Amino acid sequence: MAEPMKIRATLQGDVADVRILMLHPMETGTRKDSKGELVPAHFISSVIVTHNGKTVLDAQWSQAISRNPFLGLRVKGAKAGDRISVTWTDNKGDKRTDEVAVAAGS
Repeated sequence: MAEPMKIRATLQGDVADVRILMLHPMETGTRKDSKGELVPAHFISSVIVTHNGKTVLDAQWSQAISRNPFLGLRVKGAKAGDRISVTWTDNKGDKRTDEVAVAAGS
Protein backbone atom coordinates (compact mmCIF):
# COMPACT_ATOMS: atom_id res chain seq x y z
CA MET A 1 0.00 0.00 0.00
CA ALA A 2 1.24 3.46 -0.84
CA GLU A 3 2.20 6.05 1.76
CA PRO A 4 -0.60 8.39 2.90
CA MET A 5 -0.87 11.72 1.13
CA LYS A 6 -0.28 14.89 3.08
CA ILE A 7 -3.33 17.09 2.53
CA ARG A 8 -4.04 20.53 3.94
CA ALA A 9 -7.28 22.42 3.24
CA THR A 10 -7.59 25.87 4.81
CA LEU A 11 -10.58 28.15 4.45
CA GLN A 12 -10.05 31.71 3.19
CA GLY A 13 -13.45 33.39 2.95
CA ASP A 14 -15.59 30.91 1.01
CA VAL A 15 -12.60 29.40 -0.82
CA ALA A 16 -10.62 26.39 0.42
CA ASP A 17 -6.90 26.50 -0.35
CA VAL A 18 -6.04 22.81 -0.86
CA ARG A 19 -2.45 21.55 -0.90
CA ILE A 20 -1.59 17.92 -1.56
CA LEU A 21 1.74 16.08 -1.40
CA MET A 22 1.58 12.61 -2.96
CA LEU A 23 4.41 10.27 -2.03
CA HIS A 24 5.11 8.25 -5.19
CA PRO A 25 8.31 7.27 -7.10
CA MET A 26 6.99 8.51 -10.49
CA GLU A 27 9.46 6.44 -12.54
CA THR A 28 9.55 7.38 -16.22
CA GLY A 29 10.70 4.03 -17.55
CA THR A 30 13.80 5.58 -19.12
CA ARG A 31 16.12 5.71 -16.08
CA LYS A 32 18.72 2.97 -15.60
CA ASP A 33 19.63 1.36 -12.29
CA SER A 34 23.18 0.67 -11.04
CA LYS A 35 23.35 -2.49 -13.21
CA GLY A 36 22.48 -0.51 -16.34
CA GLU A 37 19.00 -2.00 -16.66
CA LEU A 38 15.89 0.13 -17.23
CA VAL A 39 13.75 0.83 -14.19
CA PRO A 40 10.14 0.00 -15.19
CA ALA A 41 7.68 2.88 -15.59
CA HIS A 42 5.64 3.49 -12.43
CA PHE A 43 3.70 6.75 -12.33
CA ILE A 44 0.38 8.26 -11.25
CA SER A 45 -1.96 8.28 -14.23
CA SER A 46 -5.17 9.68 -12.71
CA VAL A 47 -5.95 12.12 -9.88
CA ILE A 48 -9.48 12.91 -8.70
CA VAL A 49 -10.28 15.53 -6.04
CA THR A 50 -13.78 15.77 -4.59
CA HIS A 51 -15.47 18.35 -2.35
CA ASN A 52 -18.25 16.72 -0.29
CA GLY A 53 -18.48 13.96 -2.91
CA LYS A 54 -18.64 16.28 -5.93
CA THR A 55 -15.68 16.06 -8.35
CA VAL A 56 -13.80 19.38 -8.54
CA LEU A 57 -10.67 18.09 -10.34
CA ASP A 58 -10.17 15.12 -12.66
CA ALA A 59 -6.60 15.04 -14.03
CA GLN A 60 -4.83 12.60 -16.33
CA TRP A 61 -1.06 12.49 -15.75
CA SER A 62 1.89 10.79 -17.40
CA GLN A 63 5.49 10.05 -16.52
CA ALA A 64 6.39 13.73 -17.10
CA ILE A 65 5.44 14.58 -13.47
CA SER A 66 8.23 14.68 -10.87
CA ARG A 67 8.74 12.28 -7.96
CA ASN A 68 6.47 12.98 -4.94
CA PRO A 69 4.21 15.39 -6.85
CA PHE A 70 2.69 18.44 -5.17
CA LEU A 71 -0.73 19.69 -6.26
CA GLY A 72 -2.41 22.92 -5.17
CA LEU A 73 -5.93 24.07 -5.99
CA ARG A 74 -8.66 26.36 -4.69
CA VAL A 75 -12.24 25.20 -4.17
CA LYS A 76 -14.99 27.84 -4.17
CA GLY A 77 -18.06 27.54 -1.96
CA ALA A 78 -16.30 25.63 0.81
CA LYS A 79 -17.14 25.81 4.51
CA ALA A 80 -15.22 24.72 7.60
CA GLY A 81 -15.75 20.99 8.15
CA ASP A 82 -16.42 20.17 4.46
CA ARG A 83 -14.65 17.01 3.23
CA ILE A 84 -11.93 17.09 0.59
CA SER A 85 -11.04 13.66 -0.80
CA VAL A 86 -8.10 12.87 -3.10
CA THR A 87 -7.73 9.62 -5.05
CA TRP A 88 -4.88 8.69 -7.34
CA THR A 89 -4.42 5.60 -9.51
CA ASP A 90 -1.10 4.63 -11.06
CA ASN A 91 -0.18 2.75 -14.23
CA LYS A 92 0.29 -0.51 -12.25
CA GLY A 93 -3.26 -0.37 -10.89
CA ASP A 94 -2.29 0.77 -7.38
CA LYS A 95 -4.76 3.20 -5.85
CA ARG A 96 -4.75 5.49 -2.84
CA THR A 97 -7.51 7.66 -1.31
CA ASP A 98 -7.13 10.11 1.56
CA GLU A 99 -9.55 12.63 2.99
CA VAL A 100 -9.35 15.75 5.14
CA ALA A 101 -11.80 18.24 6.62
CA VAL A 102 -11.52 21.89 5.60
CA ALA A 103 -10.05 23.85 8.51
CA ALA A 104 -11.14 27.36 9.42
CA GLY A 105 -8.65 29.97 8.20
CA SER A 106 -6.59 32.16 10.43
